[in-house]
Amino acid sequence: MADKSKPTMSTIYLYVPNIIGYIRVLMNCVAFAICFSHKGLFSVLYFISFVCDGIDGWFARKLNQVSTFGAVLDMVTDRISTACLLVILSQIYRPSLVFLSLLALDIASHWFQMYSTFLTGKASHKDVKDSSSWLFRLYYGNRMFMAFCCVSCEVLYIILFYLAKSRTEDVFDVLLSSRKQSLALFLLEVLVLFGWAVKQTINIIQLKTAADACVLHDINRKQKA
Repeated sequence: MADKSKPTMSTIYLYVPNIIGYIRVLMNCVAFAICFSHKGLFSVLYFISFVCDGIDGWFARKLNQVSTFGAVLDMVTDRISTACLLVILSQIYRPSLVFLSLLALDIASHWFQMYSTFLTGKASHKDVKDSSSWLFRLYYGNRMFMAFCCVSCEVLYIILFYLAKSRTEDVFDVLLSSRKQSLALFLLEVLVLFGWAVKQTINIIQLKTAADACVLHDINRKQKA
């Protein structure tokens, strides 16, 4: 007779945080389907989906429903939704290479980090206690600071998408001209630009650190051969 206390595949798929993850995917699908026809609704749906990224983690810890599937679903949803928005921004703004470069950096840094975590046998990609970078340790060691940086990136991208009036905008002109539209909006942009800059710095540090870990793994493997 099966032990009901042990989780099965179906129960893990139906964990509360994982259900929230499915809702996030659904919201993103709807948001991107209407992004050009209903920019306001897109912005709301996209932001709510992003906020749910923190909510599902809270439920996972509170209900003891932490799962590898949920963690992967969470990260994949984050990466794909941000990637889609960056691709859209690359088609609206010039120079488009800015947004495509941000997309490449985001994917590369997280992929290297996840793979290096697997190689070193760590339980989580957020375990960076042995890093020599104080900023890197602060980012992954302080949930509020990490949340601020992540939210800043998404809010900045949403603002840029919402402010665009045509498909040939200059990103720097739009940011500077917003000061004339609203002082509050301009101050918000300055705040999120700071968080965005820190997040991109973290991505670069993460990419370099994870690449070093992969190379070190190769060296150790060859020395043992």
